[in-house]
Amino acid sequence: MLNLRHSQYILECGTDEAGRGCLAGPVTAAAILLPEKFELDLLNDSKQLSERTRETLRPVIEEMAISFSVTHIEPAVIDKINILNASIKAMQECIVRLNPTPLYIIVDGNRFKPINNIPYSTIVKGDSKYMSIAAASVLAKTYRDEYMDKIHEEFPMYNWKQNKGYPTKEHRDAIRKYGTTKYHRMSFRLLPEQMKLDL
Repeated sequence: MLNLRHSQYILECGTDEAGRGCLAGPVTAAAILLPEKFELDLLNDSKQLSERTRETLRPVIEEMAISFSVTHIEPAVIDKINILNASIKAMQECIVRLNPTPLYIIVDGNRFKPINNIPYSTIVKGDSKYMSIAAASVLAKTYRDEYMDKIHEEFPMYNWKQNKGYPTKEHRDAIRKYGTTKYHRMSFRLLPEQMKLDL
């Protein structure tokens, strides 16, 4: 059973990201403020839900939210500031766009940096404990999947529609065969073994 609040504040926002472990595409974050009386039976950590359930929940979450925001941070920025900082930056950008401004922030995971002096708590596996983090995880995942489906049209050989940029065997085989694109994260180890030449 998910909890509605972690703090005593009604204006407590939850935030989460998707796509941190991917080789291609953005890292995407969402932040959300839920109303005082919020119930949504199917809601859970997005990783525990089927794609169809996530797609069903997204418009319901958006309709019920006081405010929500989603941000993509592109691979070039990830390569520049590293994936942890990019994930935090994405979450912070979402939070500052919420209206009204949250009085408290709960973050999935164990790392965050303060934004606008708003108090916060980091919660490991928060997406399976708190409704706002679970809702943010569903939004982040569905918006990122949508983005990957779109860029799949541009580079269908990597099959991002299916693997969403994660390091599957198929994705890595395609990198081996076709090289990289502007959507690949060049600071990541794209191939487990760099080719060794026997000279």
